[in-house]
Amino acid sequence: MSKPFRILGLQQVAIGGPDKARLRALWVDVLGLQVKSSFVSERENVDEDICEMGQGAHAVEVDLMQPLDPDKKPAVHTTPLNHVGLWVDDLPKAVEWMAAHGVRFAPGGIRKGAAGHDICFIHPKGNEEFPLGGEGVLIELVQAPADVIVALTA
Repeated sequence: MSKPFRILGLQQVAIGGPDKARLRALWVDVLGLQVKSSFVSERENVDEDICEMGQGAHAVEVDLMQPLDPDKKPAVHTTPLNHVGLWVDDLPKAVEWMAAHGVRFAPGGIRKGAAGHDICFIHPKGNEEFPLGGEGVLIELVQAPADVIVALTA
């Protein structure tokens, strides 16, 4: 089936827990990942450190997340492997095509993500109207910048 977009590679793995400091103790202190930036969003109920392994277009983010309020949604800590992020070469075309082919997206639409790229999420579960979902896994689609598109399609 011909598609008007390409999935280019793994952009991120997001790990949630009740205490970001405990996640950092392993991922930063022991494994040696560097914290590139932090992101706090009331709307997304998240306090997140954005770490990185690898370099350039082949770098993969490891996002360490804790909820701002453990009783609110989204509950970024209740699924330890919260989501995976995939680079896509044309996010608007991908969303349009996927929705037309039965993929269910989470509320929020295309928006700026924690790392500054346009993003949206494929819902973990399909429904009657949109039967295709992540089968229990939240999947983030991330608009790849031009240099990543070139590097991952060369």
